Amino acid sequence: MQRYRNLNGDAGVVAYEIRPGAIVLRFRDGRTYLYDQTAPGGDHVAAMQQRAQAGRGLTTYVNQHVRENYAARLDRA
Repeated sequence: MQRYRNLNGDAGVVAYEIRPGAIVLRFRDGRTYLYDQTAPGGDHVAAMQQRAQAGRGLTTYVNQHVRENYAARLDRA
């Protein structure tokens, strides 16, 4: 995974991995989620990928548009 640059300084996301048609996000508390074409859908995934690469706006986007709509939880809770 790649460290999220967090240019705003207050992100809940700490790392991400961009995959074809998907993105994996790791949050500050260790939770790790897969977002893909099935949930929350391609448009949201593309927006999240763009924000991840820019290092800005990713956590806000997840909070405002995606929330709990993920394809899978990848960490062992």
